[in-house]
Amino acid sequence: MSPGQDWCLQCGAGAPGSLGTGAPAWRSGAGILIATAVLVLAAAGAGYAALSKGGTRLVAVTRTVAQAPVAPAPATTPPPATPAVPKTVLPPAAAKAVVPLPSVTPPKIPLASTTPKPASATPTATTPTTSTPAASSGGGEAQAQPLLLDTNAASTYNPSAYPASYFGDPSLAIDGETATGWTAQVDPAVAPKMAEGLVIDLKTPHKISAVEVITTTPGMSVQIYGSSAHTLPPLITDPAWSKLSVTLQVKSRHTHIKLKGTKPVRFLTLWISKAPASSVGTAQAPGHVSVNELELFQ
Repeated sequence: MSPGQDWCLQCGAGAPGSLGTGAPAWRSGAGILIATAVLVLAAAGAGYAALSKGGTRLVAVTRTVAQAPVAPAPATTPPPATPAVPKTVLPPAAAKAVVPLPSVTPPKIPLASTTPKPASATPTATTPTTSTPAASSGGGEAQAQPLLLDTNAASTYNPSAYPASYFGDPSLAIDGETATGWTAQVDPAVAPKMAEGLVIDLKTPHKISAVEVITTTPGMSVQIYGSSAHTLPPLITDPAWSKLSVTLQVKSRHTHIKLKGTKPVRFLTLWISKAPASSVGTAQAPGHVSVNELELFQ
């Protein structure tokens, strides 16, 4: 044994005066085996504690123990590492095909409704036309609104004081029926000249932009007059009357006459100054002219 050594590493004999002196040899060997077993168990417990903490790395602890050669403890095989599951990246959901809806143009809603004209008792085949370029309706006339008249708004304008029997019912010229109308007899003494008309009393002043004349005696000459006076002027030459159109010949069954001036009027007169040749008649069978409908537009 080397100096300072308490027992022999080969045989286990103790040095003189040591604790192992005189003890049986088997006791020394048993003590070494017990110490070795305790150390192995402690190492195994430490390794198990390290694995329990989630560590994946084993640390080998090497201790030098003075002992008899013993069989090495079996190496602890670390549990196989759990392979990392790769995260599956799902592709973005395919966008649903969107079928574009056809664009729908909203219907145009008129700002004001046009008062429907009552149906005629007899079909009218003639398209409304204007008598002269001055009387033709402009682009804005298509949207002009017809004026609703009272049933008693129309009357005969007779400054020449012809007999009342010369004239028909004036209300038939504004009743919406083209099969009926106001009539005026032609005086054979002055034919084809005439000097009477149909007047409309609007009760309050209105701005009139155009009139529509429907007649079964086309060819007569007419002119439109207007007045804002409180009472009906007695003569057509009265300064209270204003000329709203030129004198023109009604050449067709329907004639649209555009008026001039912007002044509101209460009274509006369709003045007839000449009868058509077909309506002159004779003294025994006088002719007549007819106004089947007279419509006013604002």
